[in-house]
Amino acid sequence: MRHYFLGMAAEYTDGRWFKHLFTMGRRRDLDALKHFLAKKYNGEAVLCKNGRSALTLALKEYFKTGDKIIVNGFTCYAVYEAVKAAGLKPVFADISREDLNFDYDKLEKHGDAKGIIVQNTLGNPVDIKRIEKFANEHGMTIIEDLAHCAGIRYADKREAGTVGVASVLSFGKDKSIDTVSGGAVVFRTGAGENGESTEQDTQKFSGMAPSKGPRPSDHLRARFYPMFGALCRTLTYVKLGGGLMRVLVKIHWVEKSADSKLDLERRPSKFEAKLVLRQLKDLRRTGEPALREFCFVRDRAEVLKKLQKKGYYFGGLWYEKPVSPARYYQKVHFPEDECPNAVYVAEHILNLPTYYTRKDLKKAREIIKEYKEEGNE
Repeated sequence: MRHYFLGMAAEYTDGRWFKHLFTMGRRRDLDALKHFLAKKYNGEAVLCKNGRSALTLALKEYFKTGDKIIVNGFTCYAVYEAVKAAGLKPVFADISREDLNFDYDKLEKHGDAKGIIVQNTLGNPVDIKRIEKFANEHGMTIIEDLAHCAGIRYADKREAGTVGVASVLSFGKDKSIDTVSGGAVVFRTGAGENGESTEQDTQKFSGMAPSKGPRPSDHLRARFYPMFGALCRTLTYVKLGGGLMRVLVKIHWVEKSADSKLDLERRPSKFEAKLVLRQLKDLRRTGEPALREFCFVRDRAEVLKKLQKKGYYFGGLWYEKPVSPARYYQKVHFPEDECPNAVYVAEHILNLPTYYTRKDLKKAREIIKEYKEEGNE
């Protein structure tokens, strides 16, 4: 049996794509999702077109134009775009090779920042107590980005999303909650003495909610992508799947995740809200350490070629540049000299989704083991 992982809706197997295609949503599903998120993260929830739009709303609420915001030096362009769209200045902080989160010893040089975005990279939890101590000492505001980590818990048993002033979620491809597109932000400040939001808070944040539904083209892309992915995976056995996916992208029937447009006026589709709620109620990775398992290899291009010969397609790396995808990297003006660990990781990382069994990946692991860098056992 040949396996085709990463990309092409890899998680939508065993009929999940079929359920996605024919799920019907109603207005009440949007309301139910907002209520669930508000209760889970103790705040007021706003549904958005995608994660970057949700993050932009959160940043606009808590910071002033020109404020510096600390961003993980190994991240997605969507995070950078959201910070810039909010009128703020992203400050990239170097990372640790151990868990891909902040190198805490180097954070002190960014003590003049007003805020810090915690992303728990690939689902690996940060040392949240250390982050809180640092933020408190410098008067910083914490925003939690749950795109990689919905459902995980920190070492002190608190769930990710219950610490910062706002919790941001993305429901895009390959995220912890995956319905192809969509996002949300839960504003957690301004709660009353009993821990619940006041009527004034409710009115304020409700007024921030996008007033428009998704564009028909976005709705259809979200609806049909899993089906297209299943078709492409099948055709890959006769070496046609990759070509078909490239055609679908070119004619805009499929949209690459990084190309999803930031839009503060639109919400997700109703059917996506229904699917998100199902996944939130059954977070399979709650308490587990990671969304993806990673290691560092030498000669990554050669490793990928060998894996492909065995039927393993691991081209969809998180991330191949410190700020990915590569096609947007030059726009960021990333400070490579200040973030050497992030540069190293981007050049050597290989990561695998954790929703596959060890049996599925047995042959792949044998190949990867030959190329692992020292210290990555």
